[in-house]
Amino acid sequence: MTLRPTAVVAVFLTLHAAAACTDSNPTTVPIPSSDGIALTQVAGGLASPVYLTANMGDPRLFIVEQRGTIRVIEGGQVLPTPFLDLSSQTEADGERGLLSVVFHPDFAANGQLFVNYTDNGGTTVVERYQANAQRTAVDPGTAFEIIRIPQPFANHNGGQLQIGADGMLYIGMGDGGSGGDPQGNGQNLNSLNGALLRLDVDSQSPYGIPPDNPYASGGGLPEIWASGLRNPWRFSFDRSTQDLYIADVGQNRLEEINVAAPGAAALNYGWAVMEGTECFESSGCDTSGLTMPVHEYGHNEGCSVTGGYVYRGPSIPAVVGHYFYSDFCTGWIRSFRYDGQEATDHVEWDLPDVGNVTSFGEDSAGEIYVLTSGGAVYRIDPAS
Repeated sequence: MTLRPTAVVAVFLTLHAAAACTDSNPTTVPIPSSDGIALTQVAGGLASPVYLTANMGDPRLFIVEQRGTIRVIEGGQVLPTPFLDLSSQTEADGERGLLSVVFHPDFAANGQLFVNYTDNGGTTVVERYQANAQRTAVDPGTAFEIIRIPQPFANHNGGQLQIGADGMLYIGMGDGGSGGDPQGNGQNLNSLNGALLRLDVDSQSPYGIPPDNPYASGGGLPEIWASGLRNPWRFSFDRSTQDLYIADVGQNRLEEINVAAPGAAALNYGWAVMEGTECFESSGCDTSGLTMPVHEYGHNEGCSVTGGYVYRGPSIPAVVGHYFYSDFCTGWIRSFRYDGQEATDHVEWDLPDVGNVTSFGEDSAGEIYVLTSGGAVYRIDPAS
């Protein structure tokens, strides 16, 4: 189904139990049909949009195009001139390209932003840039390299950047690619691949190591916050609870979503000992010390989890606290609530087929957006 820009698709929800959960009998929430959700198309014609974000108090939306540009939606229109153009420094090939952007918490004052991309040789690069005084454009010449991480293969680059409430920069790194983690990076604390990194980008140049990082004093690379990840394409923080949600793309059988409490460090999410809650090798495995996902689903339902956000916006009170996610292959949109112990209240939303969902985004008010490989951006709205 193709929607015209600004068209609203008003649809009411159908509840389904999401299968293959770690909570084996997930419950569903009897939300009245009047509290359903709709998808409102806010932009179209973009070139492989892979991320959306905003600044607190700023109504603009910033869209990352995989080819290397960041576009701005302002006043309901996509501005013709990119906010930042790095297309000469990256190549959108498979899982490579410009993958995300995050703004410094004091962006309004200092104009700093950070991007994650693979350079023309395939290496992951995280750089800081400086916006102009009006905060309307960024000069590529202001680039300042934060960290550079070699990628042995073309896939599993991770790519997400987030800044937590603690002011630290978090970087999601895949295991380096290929299949089955051939280099063993997921369980190697001396590799920056297969891990979630946490850097202090304010105290030192190019970055400092937060003293509460679990390996700041040894035992592993000091940048590492968590390990055992295959390809955390998208992760996010709940802006209310600060819980960390990591959607880790699986390989043969299972897609998983992990949740960590604020400050929970040194968690090992299991890859490649585990895939979801199952041993990756059929011969069995030792699961001691590993953190299990709060939710998983099998490849009979999809092939690649696309992580999203916990809804904290004002428009749809009935779904406040729901974590929204999708699958790239099937395009369905589901949600659940995390009660601090387990995933509950599973919902599969009855929405039109919008194609491959590449990412979710969140605006400054907490409303959630859905991005598709076909170049469209939708906002999740209440059904009318």
